[in-house]
Amino acid sequence: MNKLYRIDDIDRNLKSAGFRPLDILVVGGTGAGKSSTINALFEKDVVEVGRGYEPKTINIDSMELNEFIRFWDSPGLGDDVTKDKHYSSDLIDSLYMDYFKGDGRYGLIDMVLVILDGSGKDMGTTYRLLNEVVVPNFQKDRILVAVNQADVAMKGRHWNERKNCPDSVLLEFLEEKAASVRNRLEEATDVRVPIPVFYSAERGYNVEKLLDMIIDNMPSERRKLMI
Repeated sequence: MNKLYRIDDIDRNLKSAGFRPLDILVVGGTGAGKSSTINALFEKDVVEVGRGYEPKTINIDSMELNEFIRFWDSPGLGDDVTKDKHYSSDLIDSLYMDYFKGDGRYGLIDMVLVILDGSGKDMGTTYRLLNEVVVPNFQKDRILVAVNQADVAMKGRHWNERKNCPDSVLLEFLEEKAASVRNRLEEATDVRVPIPVFYSAERGYNVEKLLDMIIDNMPSERRKLMI
């Protein structure tokens, strides 16, 4: 992704909100493609990507896309019960990372981006992540959801390799899935998110729309924490 993509929009929004950079915590289940998503946004390997079901992200690290946006990568949940408890604790701590400025204490993380695996139907890990970790410790209107691995949905049968995009059958399926994910999340977690973007980090498909969703839903003010 070009570092100057919609840079004027980002700059204007952040100036209006009175802070910079925009800090985004990327979360999701193991294998959802959090690290590969960040790499796709940066258009280079800035995070080591796990293969199979072995997670590579152990700590929560930050990477600056430009002077305006910073992403924080996090471990995936759903791999091991003991590890999940440790990772959940780390995630909660990250949601309360803070700084003091002028009249108060502010949260460092401005938004949470939840990544789902588009190839599967199991959303149990995502529900637990939201209900047990994110929602009790973060503002609901700062949560976004995106569906990765669009190219392997429907077992990859309807992916147009030549055009590097879904055919009409898969496109309709993905649009319905995005709407369904939104509705199911609201029913399970009481969180109403914007319609999720579906994309493929591995193939670079719709990554621009993912960044559009982030920019279009940037918070209008800093996240103030209680002292």
